[in-house]
Amino acid sequence: MSAEDRIIRIGSGQGFWGDDLEAPVRQVEGGPLDYLMMDYLAEVTMSIMQKQRSRDPDAGYARDFVPLMERIFPAIIEKGVRIVTNAGGVNPEGCGQALLEAGRKAGVGGRAKVGVVTGDDLRERLPELIAEGHELLNMETGEPLEPILDQVQSANAYIGARPIMRALEGGADVIVTGRSTDTALTYGPMMHEFGWDPSDHDRVAHGVVAGHINECGAQASGGNAMVDWWTIPAMESVGFPLIEASADGSFVVTKHPGTGGRINRAVVTEQLLYEMGDPSDYITPDVVADLSQLRLEEVGPDRVRVTGVRGRPETDFLKVSIAYSGGWKAVGTLVYAWPDAADKALAADRILRARLDRLGLEFDEIRTELVGWDATHGHLAGPAPADHPEVELRVAVRSQDRAAVERFTRELAPLVLTGPPSVTGFAGGRPRVQEIMAYWPALIRKEAVQPHLNVRILEV
Repeated sequence: MSAEDRIIRIGSGQGFWGDDLEAPVRQVEGGPLDYLMMDYLAEVTMSIMQKQRSRDPDAGYARDFVPLMERIFPAIIEKGVRIVTNAGGVNPEGCGQALLEAGRKAGVGGRAKVGVVTGDDLRERLPELIAEGHELLNMETGEPLEPILDQVQSANAYIGARPIMRALEGGADVIVTGRSTDTALTYGPMMHEFGWDPSDHDRVAHGVVAGHINECGAQASGGNAMVDWWTIPAMESVGFPLIEASADGSFVVTKHPGTGGRINRAVVTEQLLYEMGDPSDYITPDVVADLSQLRLEEVGPDRVRVTGVRGRPETDFLKVSIAYSGGWKAVGTLVYAWPDAADKALAADRILRARLDRLGLEFDEIRTELVGWDATHGHLAGPAPADHPEVELRVAVRSQDRAAVERFTRELAPLVLTGPPSVTGFAGGRPRVQEIMAYWPALIRKEAVQPHLNVRILEV
């Protein structure tokens, strides 16, 4: 087979931290596969991992990834499947060390290599970066980061394919990164295997789209699909998507034979639209992809070919995901039954707000939802039907003052006997006060990050 005819199969194994742990096993064991990408990170995930690491220096990564790898290590070494994942979170080195132990327990000692990519974590460097003139302006408000610097919990730059490619060139069987972009976990292997130059923008842009389809796991193979969702077969054993990539950039989205779910034009289109702004301006660290002329063609059962993607040169910036302490919150619920369920819940909300006001408590926001009526669609739900059988009153508060939130948690229970009748659902006790992790998106020039990116190859 010529290089131009070669197909690289890159499967998706996880779409988020907490996804189906059997999916990677099904991907590795279910048919031909060259790479398995696993995406664990979202904006809030990084702050959760940072809080875990503040309590335990050895934590800060997706802990469930390590026992999973112990389980599949022998199979991936035997079959030559390489793993690329951002499970390293805010502690890729810790994750890498844990993988060494997992590999030895799995019996692959002396036969496997782990690549660890670091340098995306900017938290300790923030004072230095700000002093150098990197204001890290909030992309939504234009505010500089410095006034809330002491509240920052995590700060990570989204890195692209280049360090992943370096790890692959170093022979790594498993590559662990921190805040890699979700898409780079797929297009990094494509660039490596086909020898694409970063300036080959159209091909790299095809890889970006392949990564965008792979990144959410079964959402591209029938999960969470709106179109004819009730007809999608065997979701209890859903086959996660895999990309059959060609050297010219084109690729086919498919899944292993005999697995549940569905891959067709409608399902793939829904995933393409997920988190998509301007389709002609999809920015990644390595290329700007233009999806406006993209073509989808069903070429067989559970097979969709993707072509027509265009690319433009990369920008001079990387996005930085920053999480900072934004105060405190609590959420409480009560359930009201027929008759007049919605009216009772609204009356309880008025009573609660009046009591909080009388206490002189200050909140940044009090939000009320009636689950079963307007929680999903808000004002578009219209008035509640008079015969509505039940609703759940859900009240959330947030404040910079923890004491105010604590007092709110003590004001909900009295409504059981000092408010409207037929209330239930308070057996769980008082709501829990939680720290708010607020999100601060920013940009930073690439030259401030790239020299600090490091790749280490560890022998199992």
